[in-house]
Amino acid sequence: MTLTMSIPALLFPAISLTMLAYNARYLAIAALIRQLHNEYLASRSKNTVLQINNLRKRLWLIRNMQAIAIASFLTSVITMFLLYIEQDSWANLIFGISLFLLMISLFLSFIEVQISTKALSIRLDRIEENK
Repeated sequence: MTLTMSIPALLFPAISLTMLAYNARYLAIAALIRQLHNEYLASRSKNTVLQINNLRKRLWLIRNMQAIAIASFLTSVITMFLLYIEQDSWANLIFGISLFLLMISLFLSFIEVQISTKALSIRLDRIEENK
């Protein structure tokens, strides 16, 4: 398969939209952390501590999802540069790395969604306790 400029360029909107989604998740978690901080100060319940631990994991994942997505974006740009200077073999290698990094980022996103679901379950448990 011949790699052309348009192929790595296809990743630009995909990676940009992915990073917007990651940023939205980050902002939602930041708001939740502020809310939980006040809740924790009011009553140091076990449930709040579980949620805080859960959010710590999610923040770590989101930070790494974003960093790896940025690396994927950067390697796509490098691929285009290598194609421009007619270094096709290097361009193919770097583009493969770019795709691999994007896959890792999406896999971390999958894990974060699983943890997010667990967080909602903890929240529901708390609601059921108050019935």
